[in-house]
Amino acid sequence: MIKKCQLRIARADFEILFHHLFPGDKDEHGAVLLAGLSQVGEEPVLLIREVHLAIDGIDYVEGTIGYRQLTAQFIHRYITRARDERLVYLAVHNHDSDWEAGFSSIDIRSHERGYPALLQIARGMPVGALVFGKRAIEADLWLPGGSRLSLDQAVVIGNTIRKLTPGTTHSIRSISEIYERQTRMFGKEGQAELNNCTVGIIGLGGIGSILAEYLSRLGVGEFYLVDGDHVEESNLSRVVGALPKDAEKGTLKVAVAERLIKMANPSAIVNVIADDFARKSVSSSLLTCDYLFLAADSMRARLMFNAIVHQYLIPGVQLGSKVCFSPKGTLTDILSLNRPVRPGHGCLWCNQLIDTTTLAKESKTDEERKQQAYGVEEPNPSVISLNAIAAAHAVNDFLLNYLDLRPEATEYYYEQFQFLTNKRTLVIPRLDSDCSECSATGLRFARGDSVDLPYIEG
Repeated sequence: MIKKCQLRIARADFEILFHHLFPGDKDEHGAVLLAGLSQVGEEPVLLIREVHLAIDGIDYVEGTIGYRQLTAQFIHRYITRARDERLVYLAVHNHDSDWEAGFSSIDIRSHERGYPALLQIARGMPVGALVFGKRAIEADLWLPGGSRLSLDQAVVIGNTIRKLTPGTTHSIRSISEIYERQTRMFGKEGQAELNNCTVGIIGLGGIGSILAEYLSRLGVGEFYLVDGDHVEESNLSRVVGALPKDAEKGTLKVAVAERLIKMANPSAIVNVIADDFARKSVSSSLLTCDYLFLAADSMRARLMFNAIVHQYLIPGVQLGSKVCFSPKGTLTDILSLNRPVRPGHGCLWCNQLIDTTTLAKESKTDEERKQQAYGVEEPNPSVISLNAIAAAHAVNDFLLNYLDLRPEATEYYYEQFQFLTNKRTLVIPRLDSDCSECSATGLRFARGDSVDLPYIEG
């Protein structure tokens, strides 16, 4: 079996690289990418952190053997930076091809001459090369142990999720008649994409249970469900699939969601995790997901979700509903919220959606909070119809964006529904250029396994 690797890159970085490689002159151009590395799943994943464009005639010159080559000075500048930052060095060039990409025999011989020395300089980090066609990418990744990997798939993550391969065709399994009506919209290829997709749902209460219902009926193939809570009588008005006997027995919410998913899609793989999302054993399980849905209302969950999106370049959405009152108890607002979160865009920290005071409270026990005059807060109001609005819009965005069914937007928005005034508001997320979480120069962006996630003890 030929071993493979994967690649993820934020849309903004991809656009910069693509326009450099394909300016319209049908010529060859070069660059170097520096990438974080994730080795959580079966295939290593390259997470593009830095894009360095080679200037034609200065950094990318006439080759001594091949057509063009990066200069020794340019290579040295970035292989030593990769070594010092513990990043993967990737040399890049393009061919004037479209749906197919592959290295020439001259390219391969060049790698075999030069990459053993680069591996020595890299001191334990992989090195490699990428070749781009207009709609295809291939890789030749050299690992420290001597093995080499080609590319399985590259994922370009913006508002939409674009997938690029070297150009090999994959046979599509027969599609169940269950999905016949929706494949009329996006075809058997789209249904196969959903079947191959793995989603994580964090929080299986009022919103999360609706997400489980919608996504399973779409035909998503694998789920990670995270929630440590049990069903109570007060949950029955809004947790989809929960029965009175579940409240009597204290059934886990993840077990109810698993049952719901299996009723809609018996072939789905469902991984249930009845624990705190912020624990290392839990959050690390979701690092192989293709898309994350955050439907938990704790700041600790927001903190971890936000970190995973930007550190591992996994697209996601934070969603919820909210009922607001004045100090006198008057109803002032009713909201449903749909906030897409993408690598390299304004994050939950930038937009002040992680409250440090609440985060501190959540790290304490109920007894500690009482002793320190925090009190133990009453649960927020929750109504199933408000939850359904948030869930429906989040799943609809997932469907259209994950299957790349709509054009990439120049901006992306948080979506807010205000039902007392009957308004839908779109808010452009704030982006702090020096944010430690989502900026390209920050501690976390595309670092993969080299930086710890904000785990809790225990």
